[in-house]
Amino acid sequence: MRTVDVIARKRAGEELSAAEIDSLVSGYARGEVPDYQMSAWLMAACLRGLTGAETAALTSAIVSSGRVIDWTGRLSNVVDKHSSGGVGDKTSLVVVPMVAALGVPVAKMSGRGLGFTGGTLDKLESIPGLRVRLSIAEMQTQVERIGLAIVAQSAELAPADGKLYALRDATATVDYLPLIASSIMGKKIAGGAQGIVLDVKAGDGAFMTEVENARALAGCMLELGRRAGRRVRAVVSSMESPLGYAVGNSLEVAEALATLRGQGPADLLELCLVLGSQMLVLAGATRDEEEARRSLKGALASGAALGKLRQLVAAQGGQTAVVDDPGLLPRSPVVHTVAAPRGGFVARLSARAVAETVRHLGGGRARKEDDIDRSVGVVLLAKPDAAVEKGQPLCVVHAADLPAAEGATSSLLAAFDIAPEPPRIGPLVIDQIG
Repeated sequence: MRTVDVIARKRAGEELSAAEIDSLVSGYARGEVPDYQMSAWLMAACLRGLTGAETAALTSAIVSSGRVIDWTGRLSNVVDKHSSGGVGDKTSLVVVPMVAALGVPVAKMSGRGLGFTGGTLDKLESIPGLRVRLSIAEMQTQVERIGLAIVAQSAELAPADGKLYALRDATATVDYLPLIASSIMGKKIAGGAQGIVLDVKAGDGAFMTEVENARALAGCMLELGRRAGRRVRAVVSSMESPLGYAVGNSLEVAEALATLRGQGPADLLELCLVLGSQMLVLAGATRDEEEARRSLKGALASGAALGKLRQLVAAQGGQTAVVDDPGLLPRSPVVHTVAAPRGGFVARLSARAVAETVRHLGGGRARKEDDIDRSVGVVLLAKPDAAVEKGQPLCVVHAADLPAAEGATSSLLAAFDIAPEPPRIGPLVIDQIG
């Protein structure tokens, strides 16, 4: 079939067959379909829409463009989790070792931060020496040996998605829901985990700012997972304010370590318990979520979860002393306090504004190839519903120099809305689906 005919049929609003979509995607992955033709198809798909069957076919084509990890005969009940991106979201650093400490293997392929959202790999690489680029064979061996791995996406898995994402980024076709869902699930299915838990963020600091759009994305990904024979569940969680108190790579690692010691923020711990419970239930390790929560809390209290993270750091070449002494993480030379301009209650704290501030400090990327400073960031001292007095510290800026720290002050003050009355705070976990 001719590529131009496939483009024309989608431009006319017709439903494409699985064979037509597979031919288009596989041809693009091999370099036989040029960028300009795939760009035309992507735009036609965004404007005319993709049916559920077409989205499933696109996902299948992405998966089959590369290798699919097969855990059969090696491990059973391997699980994975995915977050759709957020601010201060260091849940993987906490929940993966918690679940692995209970005997459920976790094979986690993560990404880097881009734009205002952070990336798990950037946070892990704050630990001196830690290596995230493992081959598939190395990752499989590590999961078999210690029960967990958090690594970079292999170029061998879903290579079509890497090419498609770069093209979508350059053609204003990133934010179409079926394309988002097929991109995420294509990589997750190729990773081979039998159970997948999805954390879909909604709010000011998420790609999906509206809850209903987040629910729709979750539903679409659940359906794609089920079609591929995976056990899947989804959580819709709030990203109106940053998760936890730390935003910035090394600062978030320190907060994750504190959480594994039982000293972390309540919101971060709660979300980890919700996600971890879903992972344990999908793996068949516990009868229900109540039992799962008790088991996860036990793994924290006994130190087993922290021990699993120490094993991961050692296995991937990192400096294990960091696990016991977070002071060894990269530290900024300047620490600057931002004070409340007036008294009242913190009514709102914009996750997006805090994240953009950290990016401007050098802690995030505008482009994938940008270097970042893993030591910079912001530590919040007051979050929504907190009462503050004039002059009381609201947050602390960690910066490379004083001008950068002072420059962050105005944007951080704008992120806080201080009102005379306490606000109504919505739930952290908005919905659980599946």
